[in-house]
Amino acid sequence: MTVSPRSRIGIVVTDAYSAEDPDHDTPLLLAALRERAVDADAVVWHAHTEDLADYDLLVIRSPWDYPERPAEFHAWLDRAEAATRVLNSPATVRWNLDKQYLRALEDTGIRIVPTTWCRTITEVHEALSALGHRRIVVKPAVSAGARDTGLFDAADPRAVALADRIVAAGGVAMIQPEIPELSEGAEKALYAINGHHTHTIAKGALLEVGGGLIGGVYVENPQLVDATDEEHAFAEAVLRAVTAVTDGAMPLYARVDVVDSAEFGVALLEVELVEPALNLHIATHATAVVADAIVAELGRG
Repeated sequence: MTVSPRSRIGIVVTDAYSAEDPDHDTPLLLAALRERAVDADAVVWHAHTEDLADYDLLVIRSPWDYPERPAEFHAWLDRAEAATRVLNSPATVRWNLDKQYLRALEDTGIRIVPTTWCRTITEVHEALSALGHRRIVVKPAVSAGARDTGLFDAADPRAVALADRIVAAGGVAMIQPEIPELSEGAEKALYAINGHHTHTIAKGALLEVGGGLIGGVYVENPQLVDATDEEHAFAEAVLRAVTAVTDGAMPLYARVDVVDSAEFGVALLEVELVEPALNLHIATHATAVVADAIVAELGRG
């Protein structure tokens, strides 16, 4: 598939990647788009000085520092939306930035990990008390890359301290029971392009008991794995639910994080529609799928 050489696509990135968590996708994606006769550039979202209207399409891919500057990112979304087409759509991205979207999906019948949403420290204490003696996970509703996320024993005062810090800053603290299968690294991420499954990744356990990350730094160890028929069907149901509660359009790209737990069955952890790493360096077959999907979008503008 080829398009006019005049077509120009911006792949939206940042300039602040870590050695432990680099952007593997963008170089592969840019090369694949250029092979398809598309003028494709990496656009650093917070440092771009050109007119965004010069692009026929902007595809959000790896602006992984947006949680550190949320107001700036919202302003950029507004500016980009006014200038050109953006995928995933700004409406879907805004909806997906706050994990309270899980409540909307649960209302459609999607099973999520049981969550208490706390806006006050009183609600935090009540939620922790209700969970009794089991381990708990505390995290903010607005976050990425496991920022301010902790796994704690029931009586650990650091759990209350973390939740208190989240709500004191005006945020919503999510209180969840530990899912043992997650602590054993059983989370799976199912990727879909235009709603069609491309690959499944397991990235291993991330959280250390007592708060923080295993090894003290966010490091994924992505491995290609198979998803079960039940997991495939569940991910498809999640994406149908997403289209039902957002703007009605299937997202260009999506990552559906699930865990098959003994206690709750297959449950949704997160559906990432903002900036999921696609792990194209290990799912090499998916690069062409993503590039072709982006090129096809040019004809829909």
